[in-house]
Amino acid sequence: MVFTSPVDRAVPNRLADERDALTQQLDFHRATLLRKLDGLEAEPLRRPMTASGLSLLGLVKHLAETEHGWFLKIYAGLPEPDLFPIDGGPDADFRVGTDETAGVVVGQYLRTCERARAVVAAGDLDDVVATPSGAEANLRAILLHMIQETARHNGHADIIRESLDGTTGD
Repeated sequence: MVFTSPVDRAVPNRLADERDALTQQLDFHRATLLRKLDGLEAEPLRRPMTASGLSLLGLVKHLAETEHGWFLKIYAGLPEPDLFPIDGGPDADFRVGTDETAGVVVGQYLRTCERARAVVAAGDLDDVVATPSGAEANLRAILLHMIQETARHNGHADIIRESLDGTTGD
């Protein structure tokens, strides 16, 4: 089955206040990631395309786990297990299991993003939490980190998609 992104991508308002600017930028990059999957069948979505084994679906899986970690576990303090069982080893959250279809992984990503939006909407940008490293971060810094993380992985997705079928663009 050919993947079609279930979300529309809205251009961020360049005159928005701080909170809206941050959340709109993150939503823009979230939607961009899913656009990179458009038109592909299951096999190319799962195909490792780098020496380290990155795939398009693996990037979505990693970002679902990263959003879950930063917004729900670290910022909101929810005592939840990881989204995807980690089999150990470096970068295990990038690897897609044989039972993890695009529907499963993208569905989890969308649900996690929706939960993250609710947490952010209820929070204050100046709220400070402790990170696993012991450093402190406020919600503003977490949003900026997730914008950076998602945009960086969109660059990886650009390269992977071009390598798969020559498709370029944002």
